Amino acid sequence: MNSIKNVPARVLSRRPGHSLEAEREQFDKTQAISISKAINSQEAPVKEKHARRIILGTHHEKGAFTFWSYAIGLPLPSSSILSWKFCHVLHKVLRDGHPNVLHDCQRYRSNIREIGDLWGHLHDRYGQLVNVYTKLLLTKISFHLKHPQFPASLEVTDEVLEKAAGTDVNNIFQLTVEMFDYMDCELRLSESVFRQLNTAIAVSQMSSGQCRLAPLIQVIQDCSHLYHYTVKLMFKLHSCLPADTLQGHRDRFHEQFHSLRNFFRRASDMLYFKRLIQIPRLPEGPPNFLRASALAEHIKPVVVIPEEAPEDEEPENLIEISTGPPAGEPAVVADLFDQTFGPPNGSLKDDRDLQIENLKREVELLRAELEKIKLEAQRYISQLKGQVNSLEAELEEQRKQKQKALVDNEQLRHELAQLRALQLESSRNQGLREEAERKASATEARYSKLKEKHSELINTHAELLRKNADTAKQLTVTQQSQEEVARVKEQLAFQMEQVKRESEMKLEEQSDQLEKLKRELEAKTGELAHAQEALSRTEQSGSELSSRLDTLSAEKDALSGAMRQREADLLAAQSLVREKEAALSQEQLRGSQERGELQGRLAEKESQEQGLRQRLLDEQFAMLRGAAAEAQGILQDAVNKLDDPLHLRCTSSPDYLVSRAQAALDTVSALEKGHAQYLTSLADASSLVAALTRFSHLAADTIINGGATSHLAPTDPADRLVDACRECGARALELLGQLQDRQALPRAQPGLVRTPLQGILQLGEELKPKSLDVRQEELGAMVDKEMAATSAAIEDAVRRIEDMMNQARHESSGVKLEVNERILNSCTELMKAIRLLVMTSTSLQKEIVDSGRGAATQQEFYAKNSRWTEGLISASKAVGWGATQLVESADKVVLHKGKYEELIVCSHEIAASTAQLVAASKVKANKHSPHLSRLQECSRTVNERAANVVASTKSGQEQIEDRDTMDFSGMSLIKLKKQEMEIQVRVLELEKTLEVERMRLGELRKQHYVLAGVMGTPSEEDTNRPSAAPRSGASKKPPLAQKPTVAPRQDHQLDKKDGVYSAQLMNY
Repeated sequence: MNSIKNVPARVLSRRPGHSLEAEREQFDKTQAISISKAINSQEAPVKEKHARRIILGTHHEKGAFTFWSYAIGLPLPSSSILSWKFCHVLHKVLRDGHPNVLHDCQRYRSNIREIGDLWGHLHDRYGQLVNVYTKLLLTKISFHLKHPQFPASLEVTDEVLEKAAGTDVNNIFQLTVEMFDYMDCELRLSESVFRQLNTAIAVSQMSSGQCRLAPLIQVIQDCSHLYHYTVKLMFKLHSCLPADTLQGHRDRFHEQFHSLRNFFRRASDMLYFKRLIQIPRLPEGPPNFLRASALAEHIKPVVVIPEEAPEDEEPENLIEISTGPPAGEPAVVADLFDQTFGPPNGSLKDDRDLQIENLKREVELLRAELEKIKLEAQRYISQLKGQVNSLEAELEEQRKQKQKALVDNEQLRHELAQLRALQLESSRNQGLREEAERKASATEARYSKLKEKHSELINTHAELLRKNADTAKQLTVTQQSQEEVARVKEQLAFQMEQVKRESEMKLEEQSDQLEKLKRELEAKTGELAHAQEALSRTEQSGSELSSRLDTLSAEKDALSGAMRQREADLLAAQSLVREKEAALSQEQLRGSQERGELQGRLAEKESQEQGLRQRLLDEQFAMLRGAAAEAQGILQDAVNKLDDPLHLRCTSSPDYLVSRAQAALDTVSALEKGHAQYLTSLADASSLVAALTRFSHLAADTIINGGATSHLAPTDPADRLVDACRECGARALELLGQLQDRQALPRAQPGLVRTPLQGILQLGEELKPKSLDVRQEELGAMVDKEMAATSAAIEDAVRRIEDMMNQARHESSGVKLEVNERILNSCTELMKAIRLLVMTSTSLQKEIVDSGRGAATQQEFYAKNSRWTEGLISASKAVGWGATQLVESADKVVLHKGKYEELIVCSHEIAASTAQLVAASKVKANKHSPHLSRLQECSRTVNERAANVVASTKSGQEQIEDRDTMDFSGMSLIKLKKQEMEIQVRVLELEKTLEVERMRLGELRKQHYVLAGVMGTPSEEDTNRPSAAPRSGASKKPPLAQKPTVAPRQDHQLDKKDGVYSAQLMNY
């Protein structure tokens, strides 16, 4: 726990007088304890009671002067968790503290920004969160200082919001943009926290997860208010400006709405938030700003922070909805026909018509009542919400008073415990002070010795920190790009799922409308049948009337007056029948028209359904084509990398190439399965798109790593590997082109990509390095052993050369003695230079191991860097072997048993071996290391000494060898011509022999690197590394640990005509 031991002087200077000194001192101690307990390096959430004391302290002193006085002394740059908790406490103080806190924090904006920038440059999980959190705090301070109408808690009424926005459209526009920026910072923090956490329930119950999740409570409170205010301002802007002008605002609001809704949903599912805060639920879709009436449908999200877990209560019925009695039926008036002749037999028709009309009226009345009830319910709900908000404000006020009382009580208890602890600590400090004084004298002597080493370590550490920062930046950029790709994929999946749901809902609505139309058509058909039955009954009644007329005509004489009356009645009845027939014909005509309209609407619905299906298919194919185009771009970029000159510097191992090729082969089966499923169901391309995305990335990765692996492979395998990569890229691009063409899509064969991938996999297996003869645990011991053996061989060579020089002085004289002394002196100087180079290389090696092994042992460092260790072993063996061969060759030359050319070749071999040792040491050394500079200087000295050996050997050879003078005085023309022909034949024979020997030398070099491949990868065929000619009785040179690939920069270039070859750099 970080404790604040000393009260800052600025705080002590503000204490007024002796009367308030004790109270002020007690307040400072309480604040110091609360801050040290709230802001510590433990990975646990900030306790509410400590934060509450700090907030009450700001209200007590009407500002945050004491808080910042202690906060500045916290070691924030030393711990990312400490900085994270500081940001959390500062956020709570800004929201719930005294209003003057905002102005006090304004003075420390630079401190907050520096903390965020510091942790943003370092590769730390909490550090990245601190960077995002500081940006949010700076945005919050700037917004509330610019708009003082909004308190830091963002709780204002709609009237205050209207007053702050004003009537100027430009001010409303600018205020909306600033709230959007505010909301972006809040959502970016929540996304960063969730990105580092697994959203499982167990994670939210762990202290590490709760430490990250705790600040999101304040984020939820801020976001709920910001969302409500942006909705209000957006509706106000749409009432003043055209819709096209605000298209960017709507797009930005929709993006924030979906992010906020996803944030609230994920937070609601976590157990940690369920007991601390009640998170509101946002509607399924964003408000429609183009419709002004949609503002009435907007519901303000209310966040509630319960004091205790609320008990389950049964909700009261706010509105009692009961079914009222049906409306009274209107009186039925019989028509004239029924009054005259009585009701016909088919009276059921009129009853049904009346029932249908009554039911329609009842439905309309019920609809009107339902609309009224809905309006009343909405009004009641809005009123109750207002009452709930007012009650919540009162409850919050009571809660603050209760917290204040608890804080006072806790302060008194803490002060008593602190006094007791101070008494114990004073007695303990007295003993510790005496012991510390005794240790100080001993520590001072040790400090003077460590000070010199510390200055060297500071330079090394600073360089490593810069490299680490660069690596962390690159890794952060890579992670952000991967996260951006993952976010784009999730958005595409979400949009595709939304389109599916909308199409399904539209299909269901259309099917419901179609069923409704079918039912209406059946009802109309039934009514037509009833009308036909009524017509038949009317015809039957007409026949009955005819019979009655016959009866009346028979009784004409007796009932003439009645007959005339009946005739009048008959005429009236006939006119009524004609009217009925006309009405029936009109009804039939109207029924046919309605039937035609229904059929037209049915055809229109079917065409719309077909259009929607075709649109769904087009959207699925467009999504597939877009994914295929993106995959084609990725693969084309990977194929272009094979011809990119900048890619020649990239290398890769065969093992990694095999893993990438195997992963790409596994995705081919999924690609074939997704292709088959898409051909079966064209309305679902999700599986094919997912398989295509994974295949494109893995295939591109395989091609790029194949090209990088070929840069370290021999010529023939490298060419075959590059050809296989090109073939894989060509087939994959051809497949992607077919997937983008609707006609060629069924003919696409994803399985054709499997063959080149298998070829790449097989070549990678062939290029894998063979097993080592030495276990990695023994590498460390072998390095020391070989370096010691090399030093011993050089010492022995120096002694043997001195013995040979003494022997030559006794056995030879004159020119031979002069030549031998010059050759042996140059060899002695070369041996001394080699011995100095080996000693410097040993010192540089120890420096590399000490700076790179960290907490590991020396053997573990050598085992971890086995390739580099094998190169050192091989180089040291080569130097010792060259020194031994040089002594043997010099001995033979002095005794006139050897050739001068052997001595020249041995000198060249020693120069090449020392260059290999320098290159092996330079790979892992710091470029600013003084040992490396001395090693390079020693290497240049060795090259100069080797050139001196070659020069002295050649000059001695010219002095000793007798040159025959050519006397052509006694030769005739024929003899001269004959001797010329013999010499030409000899020259041709020697040239042929030289060509055969050069071919043999090339084969020997190939075999040398094949043997060296037992401990490393095979070498290239065109390598210029020389090998000494085989001699009987000479020891064999040990194989190299690695193939040579790049020639080093030589300080002194030697002449190849003299048999000198440049050394090759080892690639570790």
